[in-house]
Amino acid sequence: MTTALPAPVPATAVRRSPAPRLQLVGDRPPAVSAQGIGGARVGYLVFLPADADPAAVMIAHGIRPEIHPLEPGTLPAPEPEPAPHPDAVRPDDAVRPDDAVRVDSARRLVEVDGRELDLTYLEFNLLAHLVTHPYTVHTREALISDIWGYGHIGDGRTVDVHVARLRRKLGPAHRGRITTVRRVGYQYVPDHQ
Repeated sequence: MTTALPAPVPATAVRRSPAPRLQLVGDRPPAVSAQGIGGARVGYLVFLPADADPAAVMIAHGIRPEIHPLEPGTLPAPEPEPAPHPDAVRPDDAVRPDDAVRVDSARRLVEVDGRELDLTYLEFNLLAHLVTHPYTVHTREALISDIWGYGHIGDGRTVDVHVARLRRKLGPAHRGRITTVRRVGYQYVPDHQ
């Protein structure tokens, strides 16, 4: 049995396309559609060092850049941030200075009555989250999402086990600060006795 091989293509028959072109994002006002300026576009996010010239990097890689500066006033003005609610709890104020449970997020330390707790990574994240949001009832599903992450496969029992460990490590005088809200989840109560 014989297999026919395709005939080789001469180099002169291969037509080369012009240098690839890259158009920087943000080159047109939001009201102009991509179809209005020559068809569909594909955008890429490229990270460069702060001191690198993007045009020089593109030219070095055989890409012909098209840089169009934005005209002043073409972008909408950013909306001002709403003023915080006066009763809103800021993370810095979440733990009162007289509270026996102190969380230092920068150094990842938790002190209870002056003694440092030995917590795992997830135990620290869970306790810090609860302490920075006192009196807020957190569902088990929300805690799984916030602490373990969106892709974590687990159930509410995972949270229950970690809360039980935290209560044990807080000790008998402070374990009641993490209260159970039946059939919902948990909350942190700073001045619970």
